[in-house]
Amino acid sequence: IRAELKEGGRAYFVYPLVNESDKLELKDAITFAETLKNEIFPEFRVGLVHGQMSTDEKDEAVRRFREGELDILAATVVVEVGVDVPEANIMVIENAERFGLSQLHQLRGRVGRGRKQSYLFLFGDPKTEESVKRLNTICMIHDGFRIAEEDLKMRGFGDFAGTRQSGLPKLHIGDFDSDTEALHRARIDASRYAEQV
Repeated sequence: IRAELKEGGRAYFVYPLVNESDKLELKDAITFAETLKNEIFPEFRVGLVHGQMSTDEKDEAVRRFREGELDILAATVVVEVGVDVPEANIMVIENAERFGLSQLHQLRGRVGRGRKQSYLFLFGDPKTEESVKRLNTICMIHDGFRIAEEDLKMRGFGDFAGTRQSGLPKLHIGDFDSDTEALHRARIDASRYAEQV
């Protein structure tokens, strides 16, 4: 990371929390921005952005990073969308097991926008089979549509007519897991019907 920064690259360090938690043993953006600045990378300029900052403060931090006034931006998931810094070619995600598959994919999309080789480092301690599968998936699959399909398989459809955003819906007839062939045929039939209308 240091070598890339010396060559003009920029790095995001993403944390799951804004502040330190008494209940969770996770790294937080505020504490680790100071650690990055004072202990790990004292020779580089480190900034901070998180969701508890005002819009003006967030915009200013991102502007400084974009314009090269900062080399490292410690952040929460506020950088997940809407941040375009082509010079940013490194992303470090701490406690990566705490992020969803779509979040990880969106975060990964913040780097690799320029000409330089980009790097994604995922650090964490996945304690469940689901966490391991999620991290393996983000390492193996780069296509956004396939990521969405895998996320759907892992989390389920949710409730189409209700408020649950994950899990399998309660259907009176059919099953999304075992009736995949019927769903495929229905999709083809629906496409044909849409072409006729």
